[in-house]
Amino acid sequence: MKKTYHIIIKVKTFVKSKRGQILIQAIVFGSIAIYFVGGFISWAVLNMKASRQTFNREQALQAAEAGIDYYRWHLAHAPTDFQDGTGGPGPYVHDFRDKNGNIIGQFSLDITPPPLGSTLVKVKSTGNIINTPLEREITAQFAKPSIAKYAVVANAAMRFGSGTEVFGPIHSNGGIRFDALAHNVVSSAVASYDDPDHSGGNEFGVHTHIAPTDPLPPSPLPPRTDVFEIGRQFPVPAVDFAGITADLAQMKTDAQTNGFYRPSAGALGYHIVLRTNDTFDLYRVTNMVNPPSGCTNIAGQTGWKTWSIQNQQLIGNYPFPANGIIFLEDDIFVDGQINGGRLTIVAAFLPDNPPFRKNIIVNNDLLYTNYNGSDVLGLIAQGNVNVGLVSENDLRIDAALIAQNGRVGRHYYRPPGGGSQRCSPNHVRQTLTLWGMIATNQRYGFAYTDGTGYQTRNLNYDGSLLYGPPPSFPLTSDQYVTLIWEEK
Repeated sequence: MKKTYHIIIKVKTFVKSKRGQILIQAIVFGSIAIYFVGGFISWAVLNMKASRQTFNREQALQAAEAGIDYYRWHLAHAPTDFQDGTGGPGPYVHDFRDKNGNIIGQFSLDITPPPLGSTLVKVKSTGNIINTPLEREITAQFAKPSIAKYAVVANAAMRFGSGTEVFGPIHSNGGIRFDALAHNVVSSAVASYDDPDHSGGNEFGVHTHIAPTDPLPPSPLPPRTDVFEIGRQFPVPAVDFAGITADLAQMKTDAQTNGFYRPSAGALGYHIVLRTNDTFDLYRVTNMVNPPSGCTNIAGQTGWKTWSIQNQQLIGNYPFPANGIIFLEDDIFVDGQINGGRLTIVAAFLPDNPPFRKNIIVNNDLLYTNYNGSDVLGLIAQGNVNVGLVSENDLRIDAALIAQNGRVGRHYYRPPGGGSQRCSPNHVRQTLTLWGMIATNQRYGFAYTDGTGYQTRNLNYDGSLLYGPPPSFPLTSDQYVTLIWEEK
């Protein structure tokens, strides 16, 4: 009996021990399960919060975007209103609604109007959603492109010779023979044309004679990225030079009301000398340099003169006008330097009458102090923009140049039949450097194939002119385009 009792005791002890182990395991695994379930629940909660936050951030961004879209629409209908139709300062707050018309947030607009002479509008839109602290901010810049979008634009056929390098866009309403290097688009308003520089069949609207010469239409046009790095386009819409007449009439009105206006000088024109203290000296030109013996116009160029001052009388010193427009109804000689100025100088006699069209002449350096877009100068001539006979040997012109009915360039100063004199000593000049752009009705040029004129010509496009042109410069579009769109 004792032995049996002893065995029963051992069995019970074994069973109790086994139950204790199971309990411990249950507790351990249960704790682990609870830990993982709790972690999963926490992860799910965090994920839901993150999803909700992402959703709210996206809605806040859409609210900010709605503000940018709204103001571009507003400018399309009220292009000169930079106060959101309120007549007062901002910020301007609008409700942001869902598809059912329920208000779910707001956008707030801060608008920076364009500076004098520019069309560049800056808009900052801040979007937020109701019952959340989240905000998203977008900044955008809108502007209307001006004629200064081109490095060179002409109403006639043009030719660019070897050794020329152009960085801005080039356009002609005629055709373009381009034997140089273009770092931007070269375009023409014609599909093909008869190049006046040589005989033969019609050629493509934009073509090159750099070997291998482009084939004639209708052959396939090779890409020629060695000449046209970005490409060439033709035909494209023409640039309206005739429309500049309406711009001149408005500029005259603006000059009379809030600018600087003078009628004819009653002599040979005016001379403007720009100063870095935001003033200019105004002279009355009484005599021009007489051409040397035998120096005549053999090229049939209209308006041929030496276009160089011999005598003048000081009229006075004047501050730059408030609206930046100087309008003189006479020929204008201009030189000097600006520092932070924004000016447009116009030589025109209205109503337009071809025998009385006025010109602008630059014989001495016309300079900027700053080349970051803060110095801007435009010269608009109803006739020609000339460089005269007695011009600097190393001439620099910092300006955007427009010759509405004439051409930008230098006359052909040479006597009949050639000879050693050739309007000596000024028939040959060394270097002309332009920082700006050229818009010319007729074919431009500062040199001729017999070696007269400027031997080196550097045409540098001022990219800041595109959307920050001189005051009241002619525009190529009435519509604002988006230049910059970025989230802060």
